[in-house]
Amino acid sequence: MLKAVPGTNDIFAQAKEYPFQEPVFRYILKTAEEVLRGAGAQMIHTPIFEYLEVFQKGVGLTSDIVVKKEMYVLEDRGGRLLALRPEPTAAIVRAYNEHGMKVWPQPVRLFTWGPIFRGERQQKGRYKQFHQIDYEALGLADPLLDAEAIALMVRIYKTLGLKQLEVKLGSVGDPEDRTRYNQYLREQLSPFADRLSPDSQARLETNPMRILDSKSETDQAILVELKLKPMLDFLGPAAQAFHQQVCAYLDWLGVPYRVDPSIVRGLDYYVRTAWEVHHARIGAKSALGGGGRYDGLSEMLGGPRVPGVGFGIGVERVAIALKEEGVAVPPDPSPILYLAPLDEAAKIEALALAEQLRPKVSVEMGYTPKSPRKALEEALKKGAKYVGFLGEGERAKGVITLKHLESGEQKELEPLQLHSLFEGPLGG
Repeated sequence: MLKAVPGTNDIFAQAKEYPFQEPVFRYILKTAEEVLRGAGAQMIHTPIFEYLEVFQKGVGLTSDIVVKKEMYVLEDRGGRLLALRPEPTAAIVRAYNEHGMKVWPQPVRLFTWGPIFRGERQQKGRYKQFHQIDYEALGLADPLLDAEAIALMVRIYKTLGLKQLEVKLGSVGDPEDRTRYNQYLREQLSPFADRLSPDSQARLETNPMRILDSKSETDQAILVELKLKPMLDFLGPAAQAFHQQVCAYLDWLGVPYRVDPSIVRGLDYYVRTAWEVHHARIGAKSALGGGGRYDGLSEMLGGPRVPGVGFGIGVERVAIALKEEGVAVPPDPSPILYLAPLDEAAKIEALALAEQLRPKVSVEMGYTPKSPRKALEEALKKGAKYVGFLGEGERAKGVITLKHLESGEQKELEPLQLHSLFEGPLGG
């Protein structure tokens, strides 16, 4: 029997593992959409694959996504290389440029959700295909947008019912600040190169800042031993002022945060603001999501300079956090009425009646004839409020036998009477 590829998951209502239960996913996505639409953001859906260059240029040649060959790459019939999206921001900026959104009132605030693909090692909360909610504000280089993005992200989590949250705020400065800091890190870490993990040895030349985010215990021990200066000490005046303004806005909004100089970003397009929202109970990789500013990304993609800031929320990680905090996800609504055909002729009668009632009320039905006892058992399993029996006796009288499952009351109703019953509050 064929099975799903390791690192991918089927998402459906009766899934035994909590993160992959479809009602949980729907609750998270519905909540995020309500928060973001309520703030005036517009939904956008980009293709799940783009030309490879979009992501190579967008995420940067020194990012793990490119260096570790985490992208799923395929060739189309014309010989062009395509890639399944490893992150959504580059595709949204590509769409902003391609569709002339620069002439819209700025900033343009967009959000989306969908599958993300990365060929990395599977672990708790980390999969080859996972799902992400993404928000982007494009066209304005104002720290107010950074603070708003953080506030919106936190509001999504709190609206979902999560409480054990911590916002970690940092800054990766401007490109010239990062150049200075990378050079400093290179000088400090080079004497320890032979003790670094293989990944960090490669990063030492290409992107030393990524070593700060290493999961290797050996690397982290070296970092503790060196007591390196933080990136914040290397910010230029403009980046420093920007960071302080973001902090001031968050204070004004009452959004709790902790300045964390160790916050770095694995994608090359980030500048200035960077943040993560953590949850203490979902494992070592406790970030539920993160975000930052990326004012140079549009130029990397061959477009004009377009400032932007945004965030991504990992749906599976949020689902795990909901379980850990014991948050009750609203259950799917049960049908009001379950129609039970008692013989073959009643099957089409039940379907016709269901179709007439469904604009007013949720109706399910049995698709094979059953005894009244078996039909009643099935209606109870469905959580229905009423069961309606249709059989030879009902057909002869032109009625439906309706039973209220809570009170046990049972009566025969003509079709018009049944319609009238569900036109009132019971049909809502």
